[in-house]
Amino acid sequence: MSLPSFCPYEEAADRQSPNRNLAPLTAAVDLAQQLWVGGCRLADLAAHYGTPLYVLDEATLRSSCQAYGKAMARHYPGEALVLYASKAHSSLAMAALMASEGLGLDVVSAGELLTGLAGGVDPQKMILHGNNKSVVELELAIDHGVTLVLDNWLELDLLEQLCHQRQQRVRLLIRFTPGIECHTHEYIRTGHLDSKFGFDPGELDMVLQRLARAPWAEVAGLHAHIGSQIFELQPHRDLAAVMVQAMGRARQLGHHPKDLNVGGGLGVRYVARDDPPAISTWVQAVCEALVAACEQQHQPLPRLLCEPGRSIVAPAGLTLYQVGSRKEIPGGRTYIAVDGGMSDNPRPITYQAPYTACLPQRCREAGTHTVTVAGKHCESGDVLLQNIALPPIRSGDLLAVLSTGAYNASMASNYNRIPRPAAVLVQDGQAVLVQRRETNQDLLRWDVLPEHLRQSDLAGIR
Repeated sequence: MSLPSFCPYEEAADRQSPNRNLAPLTAAVDLAQQLWVGGCRLADLAAHYGTPLYVLDEATLRSSCQAYGKAMARHYPGEALVLYASKAHSSLAMAALMASEGLGLDVVSAGELLTGLAGGVDPQKMILHGNNKSVVELELAIDHGVTLVLDNWLELDLLEQLCHQRQQRVRLLIRFTPGIECHTHEYIRTGHLDSKFGFDPGELDMVLQRLARAPWAEVAGLHAHIGSQIFELQPHRDLAAVMVQAMGRARQLGHHPKDLNVGGGLGVRYVARDDPPAISTWVQAVCEALVAACEQQHQPLPRLLCEPGRSIVAPAGLTLYQVGSRKEIPGGRTYIAVDGGMSDNPRPITYQAPYTACLPQRCREAGTHTVTVAGKHCESGDVLLQNIALPPIRSGDLLAVLSTGAYNASMASNYNRIPRPAAVLVQDGQAVLVQRRETNQDLLRWDVLPEHLRQSDLAGIR
């Protein structure tokens, strides 16, 4: 078998940096033009588990985790910890896999925190984010010894009350906006000053001064994040200098910060024209900039934390659909509809995100027809792929959309009361279910029908 023709590294996938590939590392095409991933034929997975179906390649996931670990060991002379940003794809299986690779976890809700704990992640290697954490979420973090990323003044007040009541201390990273812009979608830029996340730089001194008088708080370090799906390296270099300066100020005000968390944001390849830096290149740029900033500002090397999410899980995933109806507009587009859409992948309608797709049962056929792949939802904007070249498509064909491991399952919804897909993890010819397919009955489970609206009571109203 050989690598599929849509892979950007024909016959030589970038195994050191999966984020630069369109297909999972184990993708291969047999002599019958059938696409296999993780030693499993995609057509067999679709037949057994149904469609839409999320498919995750375990080898690619592990390779991505190891790429970060090896690059950190190679380029950073101090201590480092990689935290998987679980918002990209949160599940028990994902948490357990990250823990097995030695990664920590970045969580943003009680649900993600509890998923991480249930998946076996060490709570001391977890941090809780959020710009409006609930009291329940704060209590969970305190009780389990999870580090909290302090985001705003209200949260500071709440933590002070809770820690006094519990007679407990809490470990904090202070999040601030570094004022660094990067070229990505405006919805996923977080480092510029006009952001809902973190303290403004002008507030940092006031926060540090107040916490210096707070025996319940341990200021363990600082956090900043500049955005997501970023291909540039310079903003990350600039971030290191800003954060080291802030850590120096924290020491002047009586704190002993050890951790410097630069967030994540490294992009991935969704279409052939995308050219993200390799994982090792990104890590090297961050590490060298941090070491240089510490030397220039006469500061000790901190423990370096980073939070990759998309770059770990996106290239490991693909989504299988079955093709249904077709509509040809004279002089216009040809629409091909699939049995999923914006409820299992909201990124195109939200961010105008592009993707690459293929027919997994006819991988080597040339893309001679330009079509637009639409979802089945009652929205004109429910379009997964705009003007993509594919072989002639028939109703019943399978369609594989690539690089869907991140922000697809985690952002999925029940719009139009459509059940969410199943997810399988593939490795060495074995597929294991990691998320059951929802059923129509599941959608009704949490609905409550008031007594006065039951059918027996409506006869008199009519």
